[in-house]
Amino acid sequence: MIKQETVGKILDAARIEEVVGDFVELKKRGTSLIGVCPFHNEKTPSFHVSVSKGIYKCFGCGAGGDSVRFVMDLEKYSYPEALRYLAQKYNIEVEETEQSAEQLAANDQRESLMIVTNWAAKFFRETLWNSDDGQAIGLSYFKERGYREDIIKKFELGYSPEAWEALYERAIKEGFGEEFLQETGLIVKRDDGKCYDRFRGRVMFPIHNLTGRVLGFGGRTLKTDKKVPKYVNSPESLIYHKSDVLYGLFFAKKAITEQDNCFLVEGYADVISMHQAGVENVVASSGTSLTTGQIRLIARYTKNVTILYDGDAAGIKASLRGLDMLLEEGMNVKVLLFPDGDDPDSFAMKHGAESFKQYIAGNSKDFIFYKTDVLLKDAGNDPIKRAEVIHDVVESISLIPDDIKASVFIRECSLLLNIEERLLISELNKLKLTAAKKSQKASERPQPPFGGNEPPPDLFMDPMPIGAGPSAEEVDESISGPESLVLQEREIIRILLHYGEIPAKWEQDYPIAIVLFAGLEDVMFTDPICQRIAAVYLEFMEKEELPDERYFITHKDREIADLAITLLASPYSLSPNWNDEKRKIYVAQETDNLKNVVLGALYRIKRRKVEQNMQEIREELKREDNMENIEILMGKYQKLKTMERELTGFLGTVIVK
Repeated sequence: MIKQETVGKILDAARIEEVVGDFVELKKRGTSLIGVCPFHNEKTPSFHVSVSKGIYKCFGCGAGGDSVRFVMDLEKYSYPEALRYLAQKYNIEVEETEQSAEQLAANDQRESLMIVTNWAAKFFRETLWNSDDGQAIGLSYFKERGYREDIIKKFELGYSPEAWEALYERAIKEGFGEEFLQETGLIVKRDDGKCYDRFRGRVMFPIHNLTGRVLGFGGRTLKTDKKVPKYVNSPESLIYHKSDVLYGLFFAKKAITEQDNCFLVEGYADVISMHQAGVENVVASSGTSLTTGQIRLIARYTKNVTILYDGDAAGIKASLRGLDMLLEEGMNVKVLLFPDGDDPDSFAMKHGAESFKQYIAGNSKDFIFYKTDVLLKDAGNDPIKRAEVIHDVVESISLIPDDIKASVFIRECSLLLNIEERLLISELNKLKLTAAKKSQKASERPQPPFGGNEPPPDLFMDPMPIGAGPSAEEVDESISGPESLVLQEREIIRILLHYGEIPAKWEQDYPIAIVLFAGLEDVMFTDPICQRIAAVYLEFMEKEELPDERYFITHKDREIADLAITLLASPYSLSPNWNDEKRKIYVAQETDNLKNVVLGALYRIKRRKVEQNMQEIREELKREDNMENIEILMGKYQKLKTMERELTGFLGTVIVK
């Protein structure tokens, strides 16, 4: 267990914009930072980060939380694991009760697998540097490839001994469970129950996740025997899914963001050689076909991708269709072809860092034009094949979301294909019409009822300028029944979260939380989450205390935390060009008249409760036939009607936000 004092230090040090910024490219918008959500596929940014509140919120998929929750959700970490990651980032020493290897392995399966793979990475590194075989075989191989020692250490390269059970025996001796070694693919269990090392006699390339922890391995044999596979990779496991991993991304993400471009290569050696040549914004698909998951990983950092090919024409042609996925995900794609016989690894080693960089800068070509050239050469003068090329190229252009960019490609490709531009436009429109029909059918599916992740109107203020969104009165008119009541209840909770501790100047400086609860009197919340948050406030108030925002943002009850984050977050922000003293422009803020905000919320919820009671009496009157009871009910109804008129009158004098 991590000591609570240490947890507090971590939470105080973790800056939400820094933690999220390691994974998502953020841009300033008003008082918030925005970016493309890493939790769902989107092209228009709806992911907001509030620096002042220390939270993030996506108004597209509903994801939200603080720094710890972000790391947990993104990396699928446990709470202690996320805290350790943040502690490492901010150089905070983690104080906790010491646990043995067996206890750590028993914590949970995923954490146990991660512990095993990271221990194995250390084992391979130590073997490379400290054992005779490691230095004579593994280290010699890396140095023969031209890798410097700093690069070998940077990528944590290692060596697996030739012995059948070297890793297995050491792991068992140090207390690691055989089942975890087997599930991570570090060992293979035979039918007779005996185990042996999967990677024996290979140089090792650890595969890191976005936070630098090892998920799996690639092992290269140094034998010339053709019966022995050149590479052996970790199998799929609970922690390693090769379709969602890019080799080298942990080392490249900062450079990708800074240079706003990502070089995509095929293998481990290409990535390492390019780093040694000074080109760090490079990742590898590790020999697999590019997947949507991998593309979305890149899209977190840049929309610009340059594919580096090794000059194999057959391989290039086979991969062209797969690269259309990049266009579909809104990426800008270029292609760079190396001379025959060279790949990024060999070219970098032959020509050195400066020549390598110059070649990249001067020879990159847009993917659409490159694809057109390749297919045209293959088609020759065959009219049928040329027609297929035209259709294939226009199909790729139709995937580009940006219409202006698509029109530029159409114009240029009409020259390359020697065909009239209007014919290409006609073909493009047909393809887009077909795609639009499919999209329309998908959009006609039933939408989720109120209470989903879409932001309800009039709830998200930071605080909002008056008039920036629909008023609560407008909400009353547009939504009726239980949904409107839930909105009004959540408005009360929103005010509590934002302003609960602020003194109410119109009520002898009592905190607004006390004023609200005094005004609510016997009003009970129908929304169970609102009721639980209200109960927390009442519990604190009995101790003459008030909870702060962080208490709810980090609450163990996930429903409470999610609602608090939703109500504290805002998709709206005021441009810094407003509130200009020189031009005498001033936009009123919610905080300028908290009395109206608080009283307006109280009057609306009270009126709704009164209306509910009146409706209940009307239903009773329909069933009642005793004149005495009818008179009693009518008396109650008239009192409620009077209250309703008074509340409506009060609301008429309150300028709602």
